[in-house]
Amino acid sequence: MLVDIQNLHIAFPTPQGWSEAVRGVSLTLGAEKLGIVGESGSGKSLTARSLLRLLPAGARVRADRLAFDGIDVLAASERGMRAIRGKRAGLILQDPKFSLNPVMTAGAQVAEAWRRHKGGSRRVAAGAAVDLLAQVLIRDPARVATLYPHELSGGMGQRVMIAMMLAPRTSEGPSPLEQLLAQLVAQSQEGIEHLRNLVQQGKRIEGKLGGDDPYHRSEGANGKATRQ
Repeated sequence: MLVDIQNLHIAFPTPQGWSEAVRGVSLTLGAEKLGIVGESGSGKSLTARSLLRLLPAGARVRADRLAFDGIDVLAASERGMRAIRGKRAGLILQDPKFSLNPVMTAGAQVAEAWRRHKGGSRRVAAGAAVDLLAQVLIRDPARVATLYPHELSGGMGQRVMIAMMLAPRTSEGPSPLEQLLAQLVAQSQEGIEHLRNLVQQGKRIEGKLGGDDPYHRSEGANGKATRQ
């Protein structure tokens, strides 16, 4: 079993005492895919962060079991966790603007992830960053590598995070499986971004048409309102 979470509780201190944000979550995960559905603030991201031990300072975590591939996450050393983060497990958050460093270019952040796990010179890492951005189907990756997070769209920012996640996994070149993963994820993000744009366009058109009324109203010759 790759992921084993049993009776997970995550709490944060408040002036009124401890407040539980996650209460009694249990799940197991092997090679299959698992979707966790819940409203905003229900603890989905916190559950994922707990598995990588990336929770905010002050969080209190307890669980009957919190393990990744047999490794007790609660008892593992920080060195042991670094061997998991990036190399074996990654976290891609919904809004990259709160995850990417606002004062570093996209390329620099991907290169930093690459050097942290691979070593090498800055020049080699910069070249690897451009290659990784190309793998996630970013057009003109050399130019995008020079952009800052605020200059990226939401979907493009997520692709940068995917490239950072793939950085520790590549050696001299990505495997066919890694290439397929990058392409599938990037295509999924592109589709989601396209749907989001369509929804926003629909809202703007609805606003121009007068809110809930799908028709234009105008005054006819007799002074009465008519639908067009």
